[in-house]
Amino acid sequence: RLTESGLSMVDWHLVKEMKPPRTQQEWEAEFQKYQQFPEFKILNHDMTLAEFKFIWYMEYSHRMWGRVVGLAYILPAAYFWRRGWLSRPLKGCVLALCGLVCFQGLLGWYMVKSGLEEKPDSYDIPRVSQYRLAAHLGSALVLYSASLWTGLSLLLPRHKLPETHQLLRLRQYAHGTTALIFLTALSGAFVAGLDAGLVYNSFPKMGERWIPDDLLAFSPVLRNIFENPTTVQFDHRILGIASVTAVTALYLFSRKIPLPRRTRMAVTSLLAVACMQVGLGISTLLLYVPTPLAATHQSGSLALLSTALWLMSELRRVPK
Repeated sequence: RLTESGLSMVDWHLVKEMKPPRTQQEWEAEFQKYQQFPEFKILNHDMTLAEFKFIWYMEYSHRMWGRVVGLAYILPAAYFWRRGWLSRPLKGCVLALCGLVCFQGLLGWYMVKSGLEEKPDSYDIPRVSQYRLAAHLGSALVLYSASLWTGLSLLLPRHKLPETHQLLRLRQYAHGTTALIFLTALSGAFVAGLDAGLVYNSFPKMGERWIPDDLLAFSPVLRNIFENPTTVQFDHRILGIASVTAVTALYLFSRKIPLPRRTRMAVTSLLAVACMQVGLGISTLLLYVPTPLAATHQSGSLALLSTALWLMSELRRVPK
């Protein structure tokens, strides 16, 4: 999304598209297909073949990487299943994860299709639907989180923690904080989808105000949350600030409870990654969203979510 390359491949074939164009004639044919769609006509009408190759390879790499992920799930899963190495609960988990992988690929193409549609009454920059982009990202985050949680459950032994009232509260706070981090990451899809990172490039205020004048410019009011770039950026700021506040409160509360060394390490890591992520977010905003920094900020959200899931895993109850 950051390199504006998602609409460069205008069709989808599971196997056929795995072979990229090789000859000059094949590249020109691929370029001509791209020229039939709104992004070229409105935004990239002066694009050269060399420039097209760059965005095409970015999208191609993304799609091929998705297929590698699918194979990395399905082939070992089939092997382990056949060898009888999976317990009954794990078989259900494996089936769900493999289903999510397939669903993620189909959802990706459904998202791309929204940016290829002709809109005669619109002269706006062609882009994919921010709703479908958020769904695609949300599905990826769910798939990743479920995979990581399954791995942590299998690899890390559970701590025999005393079930005190304070520990119960800490566990609840950890769950709530993780949910807030997930929601903040998901709101980033709307920021990327609407280029909302380019509307107010100042912090902590938005321009000269704490609350901008065009925060509720759209009607009905509910549309602003998902379609007004100003509101989308404002919401992402609030969610980000709320997330780092929640993580800080969680860390301070955890200091009152005796915890194992590994659990304490997870809490401290969560605070460190949260502070780093806030710094990356503010820097991305102030520097007008340079692609490397924005990509690092996106990666930081995944690192933060991963650390939160690690902490949740550390605080799991021991089954009776």
